[in-house]
Amino acid sequence: MNHMNKGLSLGSLIIAGVVGFSSCSREQRSAEPSTETVRNIPLLTVQKSNASDLLEVVGTVHAAQTSDLASQMVGNIVAVRAHEGDRVQRGQVLVVIDDSQPRAVVDRATAAGVAAQKQLVAADSDLALAESTLKRYQNLYERKSVSPQEFDEIKARQQAALAHRDMAQAGQAQAKAALTQARTSLDYTRIRAPFDGVVTEKKADSGSLASPGMPIFTVEDVRRYRLEVTVNENDLRYVRTGQQVLFAIDALDNAGLKGRVVQIVPAADPASRTFLVKIELPTDTRLRSGLFGRAQFSRGERQALLIPRSAVVERGQLQGVYVLDQNKVVSLRYITLGKPSGAEVEVLAGLQDGERLVAQPGAVDLNGKRIEAQ
Repeated sequence: MNHMNKGLSLGSLIIAGVVGFSSCSREQRSAEPSTETVRNIPLLTVQKSNASDLLEVVGTVHAAQTSDLASQMVGNIVAVRAHEGDRVQRGQVLVVIDDSQPRAVVDRATAAGVAAQKQLVAADSDLALAESTLKRYQNLYERKSVSPQEFDEIKARQQAALAHRDMAQAGQAQAKAALTQARTSLDYTRIRAPFDGVVTEKKADSGSLASPGMPIFTVEDVRRYRLEVTVNENDLRYVRTGQQVLFAIDALDNAGLKGRVVQIVPAADPASRTFLVKIELPTDTRLRSGLFGRAQFSRGERQALLIPRSAVVERGQLQGVYVLDQNKVVSLRYITLGKPSGAEVEVLAGLQDGERLVAQPGAVDLNGKRIEAQ
């Protein structure tokens, strides 16, 4: 009998424990908060659509016209009249080279020209006298008033005077050519700007020895610039001369502007298998050589997953969107984005076609909340 009472007591305790645990579980579940519902939130369904397939290439801005100025003679530089950043005009003297020797050559050539001119005047006078004498003797010879020998002597003098005059003319032409050459050499002592532009580099100072081929200045035409980009050989078929392309200069924050392809260098770089493409840029006073730029060439259209940029939530360096599950509960999902296109941006990874997400979350934290659409 005692054993039976002990068994009943133990069973009662177990049943009481189970009942107590069940009642505690119900109390805990009833104490859990219900999911918060947010109403009047705009939603959208992600769908693939046609998007422009763009080829983006990078390059560097260069002046359309650049000139490295160098001396054409050997001589000491006596004056440098420009520095980096100076605006210069076509024909402006930028460098002066010692001209004592070429100026002496000009003086000698000038004197030789004067002497040649005097010799020509004397030769012309002698020829005129010889021709008039020959004419008189011609009349006398026809009337047989002079002997043939005398007539031949006068004719020979006229021929000699004519030859002397021709030699004087040749001497004068030679003297003029020597003077022109001497003046050209003298002009080489003045290095001038080849066009209106800006000095971008100065490589010599006063006192330096100038020599042919040694660069002294670099001058750029700042009125026209080009973006020079490299295009892979497999993508060159998308590029043609005269084509309008979108470009952006990162330092100037001027994305979306249009340039024109003006040249495709026909030879590829054997190391990189790329072609150089030059794009003429619109006038912009902020442009400078050396700036980094991007250009976009159209390759047609392709299927892409596009969402409004307003749907993207920024979390530091990460981007995400609020995605709805089957119970309309929102969770923040981080995604990988591509290049923006106007008000939309392409999703490269993290979303599937047909999923629903919040269109305009703003600054509200919707994670874990139930959404009722507008």
